[in-house]
Amino acid sequence: MGQRTYNILLHTHTVSGIVISVALYVIFFAGSFSFFRDEIANWQRGHKVSIKDKISVPISPVLDSLASEKPLQGRDIEFRHYYNERKISVNLGASKDTLLSETERARAFFYLDTHDLGTTDYIGNYSLGEFLYRLHFFAQIPYPFGYYLSGFVAFFFLFAIVTGIIVHWKKIIPNFYLFRPWAKMKTLWTDAHTALGVIGLPFQLVYAVTGAFFMLKLIVVAPSVLTLYKGDQTKMYEELEYGHPVFEADHKPLRHIPNIDGLIAETQEKWKDFMVTEVHIFNYGDTNMQVSVNGQMDYKSKLNGVGHIIYKALDGSSTVVKDPTGTSSYLDGVKNMLFRLHFGDYAGYGLRVISFILGLVSCFVIISGVLIWLTARDKKNLPEKKRHFNEGVVRYYLAICLSMYPITAFTFIMVKAFDAEGKTMIYYCYFLGWLLLSVYFILRKNNGLTHRYCLLWGSILGFFVPITNGMVSGNWPWVAMAEGKHDILLVDLLWIFLSTAGLWVYMKSRQKPKKAHLKKAKTKTISVG
Repeated sequence: MGQRTYNILLHTHTVSGIVISVALYVIFFAGSFSFFRDEIANWQRGHKVSIKDKISVPISPVLDSLASEKPLQGRDIEFRHYYNERKISVNLGASKDTLLSETERARAFFYLDTHDLGTTDYIGNYSLGEFLYRLHFFAQIPYPFGYYLSGFVAFFFLFAIVTGIIVHWKKIIPNFYLFRPWAKMKTLWTDAHTALGVIGLPFQLVYAVTGAFFMLKLIVVAPSVLTLYKGDQTKMYEELEYGHPVFEADHKPLRHIPNIDGLIAETQEKWKDFMVTEVHIFNYGDTNMQVSVNGQMDYKSKLNGVGHIIYKALDGSSTVVKDPTGTSSYLDGVKNMLFRLHFGDYAGYGLRVISFILGLVSCFVIISGVLIWLTARDKKNLPEKKRHFNEGVVRYYLAICLSMYPITAFTFIMVKAFDAEGKTMIYYCYFLGWLLLSVYFILRKNNGLTHRYCLLWGSILGFFVPITNGMVSGNWPWVAMAEGKHDILLVDLLWIFLSTAGLWVYMKSRQKPKKAHLKKAKTKTISVG
C-alpha cells in the first residue's frame, strides 16, 4: 500500500470514527442493555415468566371476554407474543359489519396480561426495558429521522471497521499481544484500543451490518419499488412476506365459532417443537372466517424454522402456507437470520451475557479512539486555539457518553422505588438527568474527573439497584433464586457485576502509576595520550 493511500484510509478511519462516536456510544451502551429488554421489563414489574417464546394463554376464553365488552363480528383479530413478558399484544381491526355504529366498529390495540387478563395501552405498558431498547436506534427522535440516523451511524461504523482493518492489517497480530500500561497516554490508549478492538471485531462487524440493514432497508428497497414493482408497495411487501393475506368477508354469520385453542393444539401436534407466537383471525364470526397460526421451531430443533398454517372455520380444512420443518428459503435465511444474529436470542442467557460484555467493550473502544485522537493532536506546535477546540470536543463527547452509566443506574432505582411504569416518568428521569450530568461535567472541564466520577457514581448507584428491588418488592437475589424468578435475578446480578467492575476500575485509576525503571546506558571512557 502506498503512503498516500495509507494516509487517506487512516484519515477517513479517524474522521468517520470521531463524527459518529457519540451516537455510536449511545447505540452500543443502550444496545447492551437491550439484550435483556424482556428481563428488565419483568424485573421492573416483579413478574415471573415461566413459559417463553410462545403464546401461553388460552385464546378462546380471551375472545369470550372481549366479546362481552365490544362486538367482534367481522373483525380481523391478532394475538401476538413478541416479547418474553406476561403480556401479549392484541390488535382488533375495524369491524366490517356495516350495521354497527362508528364507535362500535372502531379498531383497538392493547396489551393483555395473561395472568389476570388486565389490559393496558402502549403508553401505560411502556417499561424501562422498552425505553433502552428503543434508545439504541434513536426511536425517541420523530420517525423516520431517528431510524435513519441510527442506520447511517451503523453504516459509517462499518466503514470505520473496514478502513481500520486495512490500515492496521500488518500490526493487528503483533499489537494484539502488546500492552504498555506505564507508557505515555497515547501509547496506552492505542494498545487498549487495538487489543479490545480485535477481540470485539466479529461482534462489531455483525452489528454494523445488521444495524445498517434494519434501519436503512426502506431506502435500499425504494428503487426496487419504482423499478421492479412499478410503485406497487403492497405487491413488494407481499412477496417479501411482510404482510398478511387478505380475506373478503361474506357478511353472513357463522353458526359455530371453532375452538381456536384446538387449532393451535392441532398445529403443534403436526409439527413437533413448534412454538406458536402469533394467531390471526380474519373475519371473526363470518362464514369466510380464517385462522392463521404462525410461529417458529424451537431453536434447539431448528434455528431458522418459520412456518404458518391457515384453517378455514366453515369446514375445518387447513392449508399449509409454510412448513417450518422443510428447507428454508433464501428469503427466510436473510430475514430471520439477520434478526437472530442482531438480537442474540437463539442460545439462551449465555450468549446474551457475552454480547452484553462485548457491547460494553465496544463502548471502551469508542472512548479510547476519541482519546487517541485527542492525545495525537495535543502538540505544542499546534495553535492554542486549535488545541482548546480539540480538548473541548472531547470534553463534550466524554461528558455525554460517560454520564449514561450513572443515569441508567439512577433510572433503574427510580422506576422501582416509585413503582412507575409509563413513558413520561422514564423520559423525564433519564433525559433530564442525563442533560444535567452532561452539563455539569462539561462545566468542570476535567476529563479525568468525568471518568472517575461517572465510574464512582454509576457503581454506587448500581449496587443500590438490587438493594432497591429487594426493599420494594422483597425479591432479593436469594429469594428470586429460590422462587425461580430468573429474569429478576439476572438483572440484579448484572448490576452487581457491572458495579463491581466499575468500582475496581475506579480504584485502579486513583492509584499513581509506577515509575518506569530506565536503564542507564553504559559509557566507555576513552583515554587520550
